Amino acid sequence: MGITHGDTNGIGYEIILKMLEDTRLADLCTVTVYGSAKAASFYRKAMELPPVQFNRVDSAADAKENAFNIVNVVGEDLKIDPGMPAEAAGVAALSALEAAVADLRNGDIDVLVTAPINKHTIQSPTFHFPGHTEYLETSLSDGDKNSKALMVLCAGELRVALVTTHVPVSKVSEAITKEVIVEKLELFDRSLRRDFGVQAPRIAVLSLNPHAGEEGLLGTEEAEVIAPALAEARDKRIVAFGPYAADGFFGSGNYKAFDGVLAMYHDQGLAPFKTLAMDAGVNFTAGLPFVRTSPDHGTGYDIAGKNEASPESLRNALYAAIDIFRNRASYDEAYSRPLRRQHTDKSERPEKSDKNEKSEKQ
Repeated sequence: MGITHGDTNGIGYEIILKMLEDTRLADLCTVTVYGSAKAASFYRKAMELPPVQFNRVDSAADAKENAFNIVNVVGEDLKIDPGMPAEAAGVAALSALEAAVADLRNGDIDVLVTAPINKHTIQSPTFHFPGHTEYLETSLSDGDKNSKALMVLCAGELRVALVTTHVPVSKVSEAITKEVIVEKLELFDRSLRRDFGVQAPRIAVLSLNPHAGEEGLLGTEEAEVIAPALAEARDKRIVAFGPYAADGFFGSGNYKAFDGVLAMYHDQGLAPFKTLAMDAGVNFTAGLPFVRTSPDHGTGYDIAGKNEASPESLRNALYAAIDIFRNRASYDEAYSRPLRRQHTDKSERPEKSDKNEKSEKQ
């Protein structure tokens, strides 16, 4: 289990330290934190948290099994200023992320859990992405054009995926095409089966416009883009329904009838999700060859260093990463050598002689 420390001026260390207070986690997995022993010590003392025993290692390859390890990826001169966005904090966040991704690709860690970053301060010549999802899609796809990332927010049976992620609202409509929706539905359907163990997923698809466009009165994307995408997805044996008007879909409880919900844009899906499952929610990057999860909240600058942050979402992200890793292994084993076809179509059967037909009737 690799865990990146995220923005060092945010709540990353607080939630990591609080989560690791439960030493029973070491019986469940081997943890390697990519960060700074100095920063961990600073936050522990500043908030008077119980001590966490870290085993300092040079890389995850040297990690002590069933223990809490830490790899220093930043220098001792790191300035820590809780609650304040800073370039140095962004550099530290990127250093941890790059080191963890390298170890993930090398097989030194099995799964990755990321603490929150500041999407502005982390920008650099090597990180020019709007978030973790887009960066990981580029870094972990192994050059496979078919390896696409899908943002999925999950909490228990509630799973919400997004057609568009970190896109300005003014550009959402032009980013939504029939091809993109079908692609996301294929990714979501596969993820529900392989990552979450749902054998026959039912997916609800939300509309883009208010009241699902009111038959063209409030927009035409439902009829011209979303409905044709749903028809094509059904031809591919994906069980998808909609488009549903988004305003009352969650409040009415309709989401409970489905295994997953596909929203058109970021806040359409995340606002209701976080209302229903803020502390328990997990952000999962589906569609990639590696498992990555994170808590569903941000850096929490307003409460950084005040001992007010809850580790529940991070803890659930760790549990989810383990579950998804195991689900994938079970799924891949089950489908690695499928049974050969045991019957033939009528047209393929050899013709019977009159004698054989008479014998069969008797």
